[in-house]
Amino acid sequence: MTPAQKPARQTIRLNDTVYETTLTKKYAQRKPYQPKDPSRLTAIIPGLILEPIARPGDQLRRGQDLLILEAMKMQNHITAHDEGRPRGPRRYGHQGPAAHGVRAGP
Repeated sequence: MTPAQKPARQTIRLNDTVYETTLTKKYAQRKPYQPKDPSRLTAIIPGLILEPIARPGDQLRRGQDLLILEAMKMQNHITAHDEGRPRGPRRYGHQGPAAHGVRAGP
């Protein structure tokens, strides 16, 4: 193994104890952490948006229906988790999965 191929070693200090570890290539290429965006509503399973109930620009109240999502042969009514105005889903109908999210703004 050449020096360029060797995994990088890193020192970590936790509670006054020093640990030495190696970082794998997979770890170095991981997707960086991003905190959750509270204005973004995402589906945890892939599905299709069958019917958008709220239109972009409508004023929404907490608990009001946003859309009907079909996932695993079930139709789920998705409601607003906060007040705001929907900016619209990225895809409608049978154009693709709804896992990309719906954005809402103030």
